[in-house]
Amino acid sequence: MNGTGTRPRVLVVGAGLAGTATAIRLLHFARRPMEVVLLERRPEYRSAGVAYHRDGNPWDHVFNIQAGRMSVFREDVLDFIQWANQEADRRDWPEPWATLTFTEQGPAPRRIFQDYLDDRLAEARRESCPGVGLVEADGEAVDMTVGGRGFEVTVRLHSSTGLHGLRPGPLPGTTVVGADHVVLATGLEPKELPFAAEVAGHPSFLRDPYSADAIRKLLELPPDATVAIVGSVLSAYDSAGLLLRSGHTGRIHLISRSGTIFRTYPETHEHDVVRLPCPEALMKPYRSREEFLARAEAEWHRACAMVREKYPHIASAIVSERVAKAWEPYLPAAIEQIPTDELRRLLDDFATPIAALRVGAVQYTMTVIEQAMRRRDGALELLVGKVRTVTPAQSGRLLVTVALQQRTRTLEVDLVVSNFGREFDYTKVEQDLWHNLLRRGIAVPHARTGRGLEVDERGTLVDADGRPTGPVSTVGALREGDEIVRNGRTGAFTFNLAVIKNHSVAVAAHVVEQLEFKEDGLGDIPVQHPGHRGYVSNREEANRMALEQSVVLEVQRLATRQRKERELLDSRVNESIGSMGGALSVLPAEISPPDRMMRVLVGRVAVDRLNDVSVTPRQLRQQLGIRNADYSED
Repeated sequence: MNGTGTRPRVLVVGAGLAGTATAIRLLHFARRPMEVVLLERRPEYRSAGVAYHRDGNPWDHVFNIQAGRMSVFREDVLDFIQWANQEADRRDWPEPWATLTFTEQGPAPRRIFQDYLDDRLAEARRESCPGVGLVEADGEAVDMTVGGRGFEVTVRLHSSTGLHGLRPGPLPGTTVVGADHVVLATGLEPKELPFAAEVAGHPSFLRDPYSADAIRKLLELPPDATVAIVGSVLSAYDSAGLLLRSGHTGRIHLISRSGTIFRTYPETHEHDVVRLPCPEALMKPYRSREEFLARAEAEWHRACAMVREKYPHIASAIVSERVAKAWEPYLPAAIEQIPTDELRRLLDDFATPIAALRVGAVQYTMTVIEQAMRRRDGALELLVGKVRTVTPAQSGRLLVTVALQQRTRTLEVDLVVSNFGREFDYTKVEQDLWHNLLRRGIAVPHARTGRGLEVDERGTLVDADGRPTGPVSTVGALREGDEIVRNGRTGAFTFNLAVIKNHSVAVAAHVVEQLEFKEDGLGDIPVQHPGHRGYVSNREEANRMALEQSVVLEVQRLATRQRKERELLDSRVNESIGSMGGALSVLPAEISPPDRMMRVLVGRVAVDRLNDVSVTPRQLRQQLGIRNADYSED
């Protein structure tokens, strides 16, 4: 309990994938009473977000990666597969999905992920410790200010069953929700489209291809209609594939500025991590774009050749993915050499090609796309160019003007599907919350990349001087710029499922740690002892202090979903720490109680190990000693 006699409250703003994954971890990790409030402005997005919600994802929309990589728990790699095969309610599923046995390498419909997350959230709620509760509220956060508990969040509430301690907000129709810690997990924000300003409300212009209205229009479109799909990223394949599978015969134009077409994963593809030497040429001072790109291309070809020679079993289609992943640890140092303005231009120009190097799509999706592109009648045509305008035609159709390399081409089409998606510059996001947070200085745009917001290594919002603005953590797309410069991830790999898994673990553990500090009267220790963050985060110190047993037990506790087993492991961790005696001398003498601070050390090292991206999830499970009879692991 906090000083007011109530449970500490954590308000998670956004209940899509990022928010739900974080709420699950909070419910697992909390050892003391806590209220987790999961707030969502669009009820249909709950436990799903734009990518997975049922209304916008028909059964033909499958994950772009294999089903075996879709577990929400990195340390339990087959959890989604086991759920789909053993727990999912298939009574309303159509064939062939209703009778399919899902496999690691095979496809799975995206829409069932909403049921999976719902079930795992319900499980976490049931298995949480006494006094740990979950409240699911519908509403939109519009502002935040520093308050007595931590922050006071102004919300336009639509439904607040079970949410207490509210008071009227400063604006009509708003309510103030006090929170000891806020987690921002607001997901992707839509981008304004100046080229389509004249057709924003036109019935033949689909701005959101993952909406129920868009899916209905695609399925009701006459088979011989002409369609323009703006963008060639993976979401564009969903729209094209849906049309082709439903028997569409009219011309489909894929319009892409980069001309990128994603690779197809081999049927036997398995996720793996290879280790490559540092690309030294990328570490040299930046002189010009042309010179840098030449260096990067030469290093890339050498690295690909190295992988083919050293790992001949890796399919050629996967080599680029292996190299891109292996280079991530080195990219932050290379990025430091690039001037800010030029870094932003490079990210703008090469985001899609980089993403295509790092990820492919499953055969279920790509086979129908590739077959259509090979047809002599040009059923599916790739246009490499930039859309200049989309305007109404006198015929009632739409005119799409595309600037190609040597000329301009105008298409008259029956339907335009825009996959020109997200807004990464939060100064341009049309949401009250971001206008207000930026105006108050609670959030600031990421200085180096202009993508996302400035955060520290734990995902806490920081101001322009790098100081925490308060107990406000972030998960997912908000951390895009930080992921680029800190971890070398680019494109969608700054906020995809794999990254969100790691964010959810680290943020939930940090929130629980900070709330326990506050309850124990230790909330100002990081300020009083600047070395605190270092000595409780240093893995080498942990090994030197013989804390390995405690760390292993804590890893197992964090990875355990059953309450009784977690409580037993918690007791064993405390016993192990208490038995160390003289090993505690590494802590400053004024730190008290030392056992409490050693628990922090153990917890942070355990989180680091759970989030180790240098190995695959399967390898991670083996290394951490987390085994299960259902796994056939070597």
